[in-house]
Amino acid sequence: MSGQVRVALLLILATLASPASAGCGDFKWNVMKDREALAAAKPLVGDAAPGEGYEVALTPGLTLPVKPEREPKPGTLAAVVSVPKLDAGLYQITLSDEAWLDVAQGGALVTSSDFSGMKDCPGVRKSVRFPLGAGAAMVEISNASGAAIKLVIEPAN
Repeated sequence: MSGQVRVALLLILATLASPASAGCGDFKWNVMKDREALAAAKPLVGDAAPGEGYEVALTPGLTLPVKPEREPKPGTLAAVVSVPKLDAGLYQITLSDEAWLDVAQGGALVTSSDFSGMKDCPGVRKSVRFPLGAGAAMVEISNASGAAIKLVIEPAN
């Protein structure tokens, strides 16, 4: 093995073993693109669009428009994010921190198709997949503890 190849392999192994990516490879699907979007998140002002990372302000005592699948715990925070335009398809919504996540379309909750979460992936806590129809959707975040949370919505690969 040449010295250059050996150095390249060592760099790859060091990157994979670094604390910055620890646990991130344990998700059911690759969340590195989501992690980059969350790291570059901008404050949510108005509606959300797929593919962008957003920092969402959370509110205490918020009444969610559609009753969430899991009852919010006392003292936790919540938010509602409107996504006015989606093409039909499978989407994944990835959150930076611990919280409950529901999606509603047409006034009813959409059942998630899959979930993956890790506590040791910096900047990414969970990713949930939802089969969504064309049109608008409402993302409901509840049972959160911080003043803000980051999220990204994107078509699942």
